[in-house]
Amino acid sequence: MTGEARILRAAERSAAPWSNGGGVTREVAAHPPGAGWDSFAWRVSLADVGRDGPYSPLPGVRRILTVVDGGGLELTVDGTRHLLAERYRPFAFPGGAATDCRLLAGPVVNLNVMLRDGRAAATVETVRGTRTLPPLRPADPDGDVPDALVVVALQGAALLATAGGPPVRLGRFDAALLSGPGTAATELRTDGTAAVIALSAGR
Repeated sequence: MTGEARILRAAERSAAPWSNGGGVTREVAAHPPGAGWDSFAWRVSLADVGRDGPYSPLPGVRRILTVVDGGGLELTVDGTRHLLAERYRPFAFPGGAATDCRLLAGPVVNLNVMLRDGRAAATVETVRGTRTLPPLRPADPDGDVPDALVVVALQGAALLATAGGPPVRLGRFDAALLSGPGTAATELRTDGTAAVIALSAGR
């Protein structure tokens, strides 16, 4: 296997408070590694949202939000209301839009994927049971974002098997980052729900 598989444990993440005091964010992974708000191509995080309030505008960024714990929320995006009452249903919207959040039944946890326009694209899929994940393709020679998969255990445990090694157990909110050309096919097994985020260079 010429690529890389990194296990990212939930217990090792630091919580960063929001500037408006409405919650905290824990970064799961980003590209380039260690990139700040102004320089990431893509970023995956988990956010604890404790109260209603506006989202900070992020012009030039596409967002995909998935409620993964709690009673859901209502987002108002540029004046249009979107009810996100069910868990594990990804919702995409432009980060630069005027966005306000209203909690439906107390605090929630959201899985957030942020993508810089023109530099990254992604799909977010929720998985139950067993799924075979494909090998990663070589990076786009004209871009700076390698193809990658981020797997996050959302509810229950997950087992991730890669060629040449024993299965790795992911507890709740643990993640795996698979990156680099030649990363071998991987089998994901979960007794609950996991998210598979497929990331690629923007087209």
